[in-house]
Amino acid sequence: MIVRSINAALCTILVVAGCAPSRRAPSAPGVTVATRTDPQVPGLRAADRVRILEAFRLADALGDSLWRGWSAVPFAVLLVTPTQEFLFRHPHPSPDFARVLDEPSLGGAVYTRPRVFSPTFLATFPAVNGVPTVVVGQAEQTGKTSTEWVLTLIHEHFHQLQMSAPGYWAGVNALGLTRGDTTGMWMLNYPFPYDSAEVQRRFQSAWGRLRAAVGEDGSSAAGGANGASAAAALRSSLDSLRAGLAPDDYRYLAFQLWQEGVARYAEYAIAERAAVSFAPSAEFLALPDHESFAVVATRLRRGILGDSTLALGKQRRVAFYPFGAAAALALDATGAGWRRKYFLAGYTLDPLVR
Repeated sequence: MIVRSINAALCTILVVAGCAPSRRAPSAPGVTVATRTDPQVPGLRAADRVRILEAFRLADALGDSLWRGWSAVPFAVLLVTPTQEFLFRHPHPSPDFARVLDEPSLGGAVYTRPRVFSPTFLATFPAVNGVPTVVVGQAEQTGKTSTEWVLTLIHEHFHQLQMSAPGYWAGVNALGLTRGDTTGMWMLNYPFPYDSAEVQRRFQSAWGRLRAAVGEDGSSAAGGANGASAAAALRSSLDSLRAGLAPDDYRYLAFQLWQEGVARYAEYAIAERAAVSFAPSAEFLALPDHESFAVVATRLRRGILGDSTLALGKQRRVAFYPFGAAAALALDATGAGWRRKYFLAGYTLDPLVR
C-alpha cells in the first residue's frame, strides 16, 4: 500500500522536516526544573506530566477555534526521556509498549517502553503503528522553556492534522519531486536553487512586499483596504517567484510554504488566542521556567516578521517557514475564510489567493 511504503520512507526525513526551528529564550540564571517524579507513572517527572497535560488542555480548548475539526485528530505524543519513552493519547499502541496508567486528564491510557529515539527529538512522523505521532524530548533537552515547548507541540499537532487529511501521503508522492529518491530525504535534500543570485533577489523582493503588507507586528486588519493590500502583495510575491523558478522548484517551494509555513502560523495563532482566552493551570504557572503566552506569542511574531532579510543562501529551506507563516497572516487579512479551503488547495497556497 502507498501509505505503508511512504510512511517507512519518511520516518527518517520527518525527524527534521516535521520540526519547528526554535529560537531559544535565555533561561533565567539559576532556574532549574524540579526532577520530582510523578507518583502515578514510574520514571515520569511531575514537570513533564504538567507540560503534556497543558498542551492537551490548550489544544482541546482552542484548536477548533482556529481549524475546524482539529480536535478530531489524535494528539498522539511520545515523550522521550533519557531512559524511557511515554506514549499518550495513541489509539493503537504497538505491542512493545506496556500500559501503566489510565488517566482521563491525559486522554486515557499511558504506555511506556525503554528508550528508542533520541531524547533531543522534536518531530512528527508515523513512529508508532503507522499513526502520525509527535516524538519529543523533554523541554530542557530540546532547548525550550515550558511555554515554548507546549506551543511547539501545538505546531507538531498541526502536522498531525495535515498528515491525517484524506489522500495526504498519496498527494505528497504525486508532487513528482522525489527524483528517484525512495528514502523520503528529498523533502530535505531537494536541489532547490538556493544559491542562485536571481532566485535570491526574487525571494528577498517577494519577502519585502509581503512583510510590508502584513505589517511587522502581524496586525494587518481583516477585510477592506488592508486585506486587499495584503492579498495583492501575496499574489504578486508568489507570481514573481513562480516566474523565476522551474516548475518543479516552484512546486517544492509551494509545498514547503503550505506545510511548514502554515504550521508555524498555527503555533503563533494559538499562542495569541491563549494570551487572551486560556487560563493556564496552577501547576503550569508554578513551573520555574514558565512564561506567559503573551510573551511567547510576541517572540513567535518576531520570529516570523522581525527579520527584514531572509538569507535564502544561508538559511536554505528554513527561510520558507517565516515566509509561509507570513503568507498565512496575509490570507487572514483577506477575511476570506481560507482555512476552510486549505486542504482542498493541493499542497500549495496559490489557489487561496486567486
